[in-house]
Amino acid sequence: MAQTSSRDPIADRRSSGTPRAFGRVAPRRADGDDRVYRAIHEAILDHRLPPGTRLAEIALAGLFGATRTVVRKALARLEHERLVELRANRGAVVASPSIDESRHLFAARRAIECAIVQALSLSITRAQARELRALVREEVSAYRRGEMRQGLKLSIAFHRRIAAMAGNTVLCEFLDQLVARTPLVLLAYRGPQGHAACTDDEHSAITEAIAAGEGDRASRLMSAHLDAIASQLRLADEDPATDLATIFAGKRIR
Repeated sequence: MAQTSSRDPIADRRSSGTPRAFGRVAPRRADGDDRVYRAIHEAILDHRLPPGTRLAEIALAGLFGATRTVVRKALARLEHERLVELRANRGAVVASPSIDESRHLFAARRAIECAIVQALSLSITRAQARELRALVREEVSAYRRGEMRQGLKLSIAFHRRIAAMAGNTVLCEFLDQLVARTPLVLLAYRGPQGHAACTDDEHSAITEAIAAGEGDRASRLMSAHLDAIASQLRLADEDPATDLATIFAGKRIR
């Protein structure tokens, strides 16, 4: 895989604080834990930290040259955003979303992002339309170069940028949390094709519908887009009988 840039494509387009959880009071943030928090947060978004990965405080403190207190604060922030689970006497692990939680996450994203594109279609400027088209072109170029990680970052940036342009800060903050949790679902339940992600042609179609002021069409396209991602995942409940039949297939029980 080609070497990718570590720059955050969102940071080039806007200046914003760390996403806050919706409807909850975020823990007090100390400046010293920002570097550890952002590094782990980005690794989750990049699909480099799969669900269930143990996050040992001592190891992280050594890697980042930080104290365990600083690491503990960073992990608490990530736990508040449901990206990390803090387990009694077992330490921290990357969160493992359940099937129901994963379904609910995509349902919430559909409701929020369809509302967002509807709103943006009524207010989008020519400059904003140019920016979205440029972002999609960057995404296409990254994937064509085989830079999957950079393409993924740009895909995430596309969804976040649309929300920021729409101007509803509450929906934007809520969506930030959902987008950050989506990679955990993709890694936990990806189907046999091994990779579930946004496609740039769908992003392009959504952009053009928004630019044309066609809110209903943009909403339908966004809903279909998120449904297409979810359909690539194994979110059906397991059938124990089927699992046992598979395990013991061809075996004679004596």
